[in-house]
Amino acid sequence: MRKKFVAGNWKMYCGDPAKAVELAKGVVASVGSQAAVEAAVCPPATALAAVVTACAGSQVGVGGQNLYPKDEGAFTGELSAPFLKALGCRYVILGHSERRTYFKEDDAFINLKVKAALTADLVPIFCCGETEQEREQGITEKVVEAQVRGGLAGLDVEQLGKVVVAYEPVWAIGTGKNATPEDAQAVHAFIRGLLGSLASASVAESIRIQYGGSVKPDNAATLLSQKDIDGALVGGASLKADSFAAIIQAAGG
Repeated sequence: MRKKFVAGNWKMYCGDPAKAVELAKGVVASVGSQAAVEAAVCPPATALAAVVTACAGSQVGVGGQNLYPKDEGAFTGELSAPFLKALGCRYVILGHSERRTYFKEDDAFINLKVKAALTADLVPIFCCGETEQEREQGITEKVVEAQVRGGLAGLDVEQLGKVVVAYEPVWAIGTGKNATPEDAQAVHAFIRGLLGSLASASVAESIRIQYGGSVKPDNAATLLSQKDIDGALVGGASLKADSFAAIIQAAGG
């Protein structure tokens, strides 16, 4: 049985370590000792070390929001997978739609990042999803398949089993819109079938697929009760400890 996984993407908010620690401590207190749902927060790089310390010994893990696929070198402004690991991170978000859109990251580059994360023993939260225009054109599955095949290319079965996939319809991120539970389930099921073709049915059944797209306390329970939705990648609602905790509670059923 797949353990539900809820991760908070703080994006470019709470970069002040003091404010980030305050939020992290609130999340830790809200999550408490429950272990039914895996929980993580992904703060900006400026607050990573402070948040790792604040979450130490708790049920809340910490992840980075991005990485550069070289261990070290003349890459001004970048963070590598070994750097994140050394800070105490357990996860890293890769291929987020904002990275794809604003920073023009393509599937091949994201694939390098996924491989770098796995080499450093980080759990990649690999994002995929279609734009509103692509959805209206009826090519959601085509777009998602290209992203999954490209972003996870060259991974062996063991490596694939360590990846968390996050389906995030771009049109639903930060817009207040969200896919209906049935629509989200249909895409999640499609992704799981695709993963089965890349690995095996048994491995695909073990891989967790999160939903990301305006997940809030009032819609979380319905979304997370779907058969193939194994958690959530949460944006705005993760910036308040009580709303994030409510989503985690909904994931636990």
